[in-house]
Amino acid sequence: MKDNKKIKPDTDKEIATKDSSVKDASNTNSTDKELGIFNTENENNNNEEESAEATEKTEISKNGKKKIVKLVKRGQVFIQATYNNTIVSLTDQNGNILAWSSAGKCGFKGAKKSTPYAAGVVVKDVATKIVKDRGLREVNVFVKGVGTGREGAVRALQANGLTVLAIKDVTPMPHNGCRARKVRRV
Repeated sequence: MKDNKKIKPDTDKEIATKDSSVKDASNTNSTDKELGIFNTENENNNNEEESAEATEKTEISKNGKKKIVKLVKRGQVFIQATYNNTIVSLTDQNGNILAWSSAGKCGFKGAKKSTPYAAGVVVKDVATKIVKDRGLREVNVFVKGVGTGREGAVRALQANGLTVLAIKDVTPMPHNGCRARKVRRV
């Protein structure tokens, strides 16, 4: 019979503690809002609309059609410098390609494609397209490969009016995986 005895919880105290915790949470949200820590969804949408308006311009193409171009202030540059070629791709922060170029595209042939001079010409080709059209100013640089155009490309970025924020080497390095090729003798 002792097991049938039920204890009734004190519901008034539980409700009071829940209400007080809700009040405390609302107080912290209001002070955090005043400090600008939390943004509501409406505020986020307004900020996105304002930034979208400021980051778009319309151009008239050769066909006579209007084209909306998104202005980008900060981007990423991927430099792939191999023994045979140098490829430069310029993207926005999300990774969408804005412009690209390679030494072969710029008219270099054979062994001249992998030179530092060719890398500088490639970067100049990419930078002139983007700086004028999109208003790009700051870039993060990711360098891949062991070619001779690595340093020349990074220096050319700075020479063409882009501010380099960071340089990161993303050359793939095996952890003693496949057997390497024989060493090339020149």
